[in-house]
Amino acid sequence: MSIVRYILERFKQSQIKFTLNLKQGNIMEMPTIPQPTFYIFKCEQSSPPGMPKPSCVSEQTRDLFNHMSQRLMEKGLMGPVQPIRTSCLGRCQMGPVMLMEPGHHMYVQLTKEKIDRIIDEHIIGGRPVEEYLIPEQFWGEPQKLS
Repeated sequence: MSIVRYILERFKQSQIKFTLNLKQGNIMEMPTIPQPTFYIFKCEQSSPPGMPKPSCVSEQTRDLFNHMSQRLMEKGLMGPVQPIRTSCLGRCQMGPVMLMEPGHHMYVQLTKEKIDRIIDEHIIGGRPVEEYLIPEQFWGEPQKLS
């Protein structure tokens, strides 16, 4: 039996066992994982070369997400802080951008230096970095759905 076939067979067996356990009403023990303190949604949208519309990822800014992740790991924050790659957040003219939750804070025109300061002051210090936030006239309050 090839290694690929063996792995697939083991996977199928574990899936069947998991399904049977659930159907029999067995409670599966899972480790307690605390809820993240922050979610950081970093826009990773890039326009093809020659497109007139700006984008959050260009030759100069393509490594911002990796830089942010590296800094979070170095400071022991990965886990309580969850960086998430996302597509367009709708503020292309102000990119690169990222949205931090909780708080609905949109940071614009990001650089590595700005990301470092946001990590130190907002995530660790608990104070949003006001001068890097999107101007209120371009953000405002969320729309009411009802």
